[in-house]
This record gives sequence, C-alpha cells and structure tokens, in this order.
Amino acid sequence: MRKANIAIVGATGMVGQTAIKVLEERNFPIDSISFFASKNSVDQEVEFLGEIYKIEELNEYSFDRPLDIALFCVEENLSALYGKIARNKGIVVIDNSSAWRMSDDVPLVVPEINQVLVRKHQGIIANPNCTTIQAVLPLAIIHEYYQIKRIAYTSYQAVSGSGYRGIEDLENGILGRMPIYYPKPIFNNCFPQVDGFLDSGYTVEENKMIQETKKILADDTIVITATCVRIPVYVGHSIAINLECVKPFDLETLIKQLKMQKGLVVYDFPSYPTTIDVVNQDLVHVGRIRRDYTAANGLHLWVVADNVRKGAATNAIQIAEVLWEGEK
Repeated sequence: MRKANIAIVGATGMVGQTAIKVLEERNFPIDSISFFASKNSVDQEVEFLGEIYKIEELNEYSFDRPLDIALFCVEENLSALYGKIARNKGIVVIDNSSAWRMSDDVPLVVPEINQVLVRKHQGIIANPNCTTIQAVLPLAIIHEYYQIKRIAYTSYQAVSGSGYRGIEDLENGILGRMPIYYPKPIFNNCFPQVDGFLDSGYTVEENKMIQETKKILADDTIVITATCVRIPVYVGHSIAINLECVKPFDLETLIKQLKMQKGLVVYDFPSYPTTIDVVNQDLVHVGRIRRDYTAANGLHLWVVADNVRKGAATNAIQIAEVLWEGEK
C-alpha cells in the first residue's frame, strides 16, 4: 500500500491536536508527517506514533516539500491564504475552516453522505461546520425518503467549539473571573450568540448551518432557520431539530431507516443521548424522535456529537481516507 506524506497545519490548536490523535487511532498509511503552526509555537514538540517532531513555522515556503495531503486546522484567513499556496503546489487541502465551504468548485463533504464528491475535488475539499456535520447525518436519509421542506435548528454548543479560548473562559468563570473571549460570562450561563452578528440579525454560525445544510443536501429549496446557543459544557454539541417533510411518514419505519444510516447511533424511546455520552466518540447520536403534531409531516430530533472529533478532526481524516483509497 502506498503511503501518504501528510501535513497538519495548526498542529498546536485543539482540532490539530485531536487530528494527530485520530490519525494514530485510525492507522492512516503515512510515509512522512509535518507539523506547522504560528511562529509562537516554533520548536515546540509533538509526539506522533512514539516519535518526537518539532513544530515548524507556517509560512509561504512551508509547502516546498513532497506532500500529498495537508489537513488545515487554522482560522479562515490563514486557510484562504495558505490553502491556495498548498493547492498550487499540487497538494490536496482538506480544510476545517469556513474559507472554502461555499465555493462552487469546492466539495463540502460528510463521507457517510456524499463521499463521491471527494473524487471531484480541484485541490481543496472543505470540512463542514461542526454543528452542520452532526445535523445532516440524520437529515440526509430523511430527505432521501421524505423530502424535507423546512428545518428549524436550535443548537446548544460546547465551549470547545471556540478552541482553547472558550475553555479558558469557562474555567475563568468557575474561578470568578470575567471572560476574555466571550461577550458574556459562560460559567453558570448560556447565551444565544455563537460568532458575530450579521445585518440580518442572524449570527455567522447560524448562517453557516443554513447555507451548508442546503449545499450538503443539494437542495436550495429547503427553508431553514437557526438559533445557536453557547452553553457551559466542555465538549459535545447538542441540536434540537424541528422539521417538516413533503411526504407523509410512518414513524416506526422512519426510525428503522435512521438506524440504517452509517455513523448514527439511534436511541429508542424513552432513552436519549447527552453530551457525556458522546465525548471521545466519532459517531453521531440521535434520540427524542417524535412527531410534531402542530405541522403536517412534522418531526422532532435531538442530535448530539463530539464537536472536536466528528465535528472537525475525525470528519476531515475520514475525507482523507476516502481520498487516499482512490489514490492507490
């Protein structure tokens, strides 16, 4: 089996660190691996498969070496700049930021749903937003059978969605200190703002969920709204999903169909998942599946997943696995 030359860009961040762990766990075929971060992290050490590596500075020359795949775990502006440089060197970029997700020529991939798009990449493949990834796994099969016409999301998002900054704010709050990153204290609190506000009154995060869902499900006709809430939980996003279908459904049959979806754990009534149930897991958990009797063909779902793993690092590495399988 041919082995890949891999780079992790943003290796000291939460998603980058988790990507390192997931690569080890999944035994991805690696010939060489490089780790990049900002100049503040240069010469820090990272362990991978029992070997110690030095963190290198991310700059315009970082990709002047034999590389097959670059996993980008950095902010949007850095992905936009260095993703182009890596792509132009013939490296396939798998990007965790929002820099490329809505570009027409960039596939937005959740492998359990649309891995066929990986083969159509033009040098960059986008990893969806963490909340979107876990939401669309059950929605995709519902849409396939019953044609979703409307979705209302309410997400309850852990502080790790903001990386180490969010965790620091929660821990500062526990100690009675004021937040540094968040607009309001998060300890013993929750607030309906994840990311900045748009002129529409929606937040950037809410808009991501709306637009990315339409792209992944390949249907712009679905009407979608969202409210994203930050909660004082370390790891694990939860989403209450209310939807309406065009076609009528038998609830028992729909639940059986959800159980056929790869990557899903479906809870039978009256059980349901919580964030504690999903930490350090790569599966999406679904419960509280019930009719919404206020709407024709209405349905409620409760969806929970580890936002750092399946919501970011693991999904990106699953994309890399599909890509490399096709490169053999």
